[in-house]
Amino acid sequence: MKIAFTTSDGSMIDQHFGQCERFQIWEVGPDQAGFIETVTTGPHGNDEEDRIAARAKLLADCAIVYTMQIGGPAAAKLVAQKIHPMKTNVEVSLPETVARLQEVLQGNPPPWLRKAMHKGQAVSYEDD
Repeated sequence: MKIAFTTSDGSMIDQHFGQCERFQIWEVGPDQAGFIETVTTGPHGNDEEDRIAARAKLLADCAIVYTMQIGGPAAAKLVAQKIHPMKTNVEVSLPETVARLQEVLQGNPPPWLRKAMHKGQAVSYEDD
């Protein structure tokens, strides 16, 4: 699944969703993970709602966005597009976050994460 991170340097999740200038996009699975690309936010409209909508559209292929901080309206906009916002509240290591997520994926991920893993596909939970 594709995951976006708000990072200033590629090593730490250290940016606010609404204020970051770029997102790093990673492909993360239980056995492999890797950086795909950096997407730049750029100027989008004159008000906060326009910026939030543009960021959500920019990340439309992502299942999860890891960010240090995110406001309620921005989180709601992401959820409406089936993107799960994950707020860290403090600066955390991006590689360590990826590794922890992979550990969870190798086990029995919670239902929200299984749903995120299959974003854009029909999912059957018959085995649950």
